[in-house]
Amino acid sequence: MVNKPTIILLFSVILLAFNAGYSQNLPGTKLHIKKAKGTITLDAVLDEPDWQTADVADNWYTNYPVDTLRAPFQTEARFTFDDEFFYASFVCYDDETPDIVNSLRRDFNYDLNDNVGLVIGPYNDKLNGFFFVITPAGVQLEGTVTGGGTNGDSFSAFWDNKWYSKVIRHSDKWIAEIAIPFKSFRYKSGIREWNIAIDRWELKRNRKSSWIRTPIQFISASFPYGGQLVWDDPIPPAKTNISFIPYLTANTSTDREVDPIAQNSSFQAGFDAKIAVTPSLNLDLTVNPDFSQVEVDDQIINLTRFEFQFPERRQFFLENSDLFDQAGFPSARPFFSRRVGLARDSSGLFRQVPILYGARLSGSLNKKWRLNVLNMQTREDASIGLPAQNYTVAAIQRNFWAQSSIALSFVNKQSLGVEPGDSTRFFSDDIFREVQVGNRTELRPNTYNRVVSLDLEMLSKDSKWYHSAFIGKSFDDFNERQNYSGLLFGRYATRTFSAFAGFNFINEFFNAEAGFVPSIRVYPGQYSFFANMAYQIFPKTESIIRMGPFVDVSQTYILGWTNTDQSYSLGYQFEFNNASSLEMSFNHVYQRLTNSFNLLDPDQFTGFQEGEEYDWNAFSIEYNSNPRKKFFYRLSSSYGGFYNGENFNLGGELSYRYQPYGNVALRFDFNDLRLPENYGQEQLFLIGPRIDLTFTDKIFLTTYVQYNNVLNNVNLNARFQWRYQPASDLFIVYTENYLPEDFGSKNRALVLKLTYWLNL
Repeated sequence: MVNKPTIILLFSVILLAFNAGYSQNLPGTKLHIKKAKGTITLDAVLDEPDWQTADVADNWYTNYPVDTLRAPFQTEARFTFDDEFFYASFVCYDDETPDIVNSLRRDFNYDLNDNVGLVIGPYNDKLNGFFFVITPAGVQLEGTVTGGGTNGDSFSAFWDNKWYSKVIRHSDKWIAEIAIPFKSFRYKSGIREWNIAIDRWELKRNRKSSWIRTPIQFISASFPYGGQLVWDDPIPPAKTNISFIPYLTANTSTDREVDPIAQNSSFQAGFDAKIAVTPSLNLDLTVNPDFSQVEVDDQIINLTRFEFQFPERRQFFLENSDLFDQAGFPSARPFFSRRVGLARDSSGLFRQVPILYGARLSGSLNKKWRLNVLNMQTREDASIGLPAQNYTVAAIQRNFWAQSSIALSFVNKQSLGVEPGDSTRFFSDDIFREVQVGNRTELRPNTYNRVVSLDLEMLSKDSKWYHSAFIGKSFDDFNERQNYSGLLFGRYATRTFSAFAGFNFINEFFNAEAGFVPSIRVYPGQYSFFANMAYQIFPKTESIIRMGPFVDVSQTYILGWTNTDQSYSLGYQFEFNNASSLEMSFNHVYQRLTNSFNLLDPDQFTGFQEGEEYDWNAFSIEYNSNPRKKFFYRLSSSYGGFYNGENFNLGGELSYRYQPYGNVALRFDFNDLRLPENYGQEQLFLIGPRIDLTFTDKIFLTTYVQYNNVLNNVNLNARFQWRYQPASDLFIVYTENYLPEDFGSKNRALVLKLTYWLNL
């Protein structure tokens, strides 16, 4: 018979073992990395002694759909390095369930592919870093991380660089081995610890797991829920790091919308360069840049009074761009990089404005300080009313506490060689404006516009509390007062409850011409209050992961505290175990118009007039199907009032994948707008079929057609890409715009572009 002390001792040992196992891999857990003593062969066969003796990041936990269990299929990660490369290996235990690999295209859609990856923070500031992700088919994805990776906007996949990998699939696991050149990212040589987060997404099982246990409401690849990579041996000192990326383009174009028909052919050359000023500070240079290979924007039907913000896709602007992009708040960004080198033409489509040169110094000065300074010069383009312009943007950030920062920004836009008599040639509203001088009105040129701003962000150690504040002031030739903008914002989030609220204002004469302030021409100064609350329920059912209600409120006032806008939404969300989701909401809208506008043809229909008041109710629903199926669809619809009439909207996307070689998708947006007879009744629709073929992991063809009856235009864009060496490409791009009635050609262009990435 076992005596009582023995039972107590046995129970204590079991309890301690359980607690030790359960408490492993908490935030801040350390993983050691040692320098390789031998050669690492990139073959996904981890038989080198250095892999056998490396620390193992194991005992992974699920983050989604539950966050309380060890991952049923475990993952092991190991790290080592030599003088040239940072190495990582992953052993992803699995069964023979077919992997989901949506395509072989580099920089794949994270959510639509099984994958494993790491996020490294070589500045050890828990805010900034880089991520590298790979699929079971060996397809690569890399990008930058800002703000600690605490929300989806913190991750940008547009950053591109060289790294190498090999994947082998076995019946019970797949193994990935990657080698990242130290030259491919910025780091500080003297730091002995890096922030690191490692996670795995199994789309085929709708499961996320990670090395560090992460609550379901937080992102498993974020630094607050990451660990520490401890360098037992010194990090190799940064060597001369210069990348030279020249390009050649040849293009021919025909424009039938002018008389006589214009035909042009040209040959162009230029280059980009990346120069490591210090191990963590980089100088980017561009001379005569060409962005013809950049994917076209998805067109939209915009039934609001406000400008729509398209994302930046051009490589030159991306690294460390958060210091510019996140300054201000969504309704008042002091700088928006698409203002440089892009402008709308008379068809409402964006066209390139020639850029002469650009320079950008960005990176980390030390653990606490980060910098981004940009200067770009554009050529004159009188055809769209723009003179030669110079843009200078600077931001410096100081990190404090664990995950908080304060940043000072400066934006200067200078129009060169503009005189009052140029108003017929440079007709942009940003260049000339009517200004009241005494009893008369004169057309005054604006030679400069400047914005100075200060941003504060504070995040608690457990990421539950977040606060941000912003204040900005503009300067120009027109206004000397009432030119401020500001924000106060707070958020709180737990496993079941989240809430945020904020207040912002934009003074009447706040003017950020190089920024994004969509309401500047709609409201003569505004004050806005907004709030959101949501509650999450985790039912004990196999079909639903989580669900819950949410409420969203916003109110906007103009000078004199006149209420111009109200929006109230009450909704309910579902996330299903098969990876599909459903959201329903009831929405109430009130608007008191501060400007006159017309949704339809002003020559045929009555428009809405300043001072008129409208309120309406509408019901909306959105459903995303199971993305694990080969046929995937997203549908959204709303029906209800719309100003003095009603509108039925149906939009979404249908997609079919022929894994892993191709995707066929159809994006659509339909509006059945029924207003009183003299206001117009129209059916507005946009259809965008897309064929994306990935013949190999180096050869891609994308063909995109968009028909928009609002613009009365059919656009065709076909892009062939051959990545003949890492980060080096051959592009052939064909684009044409047609009249939808008879498919008569408006204009067309054919571009051939060759780039080569050379490390010096």
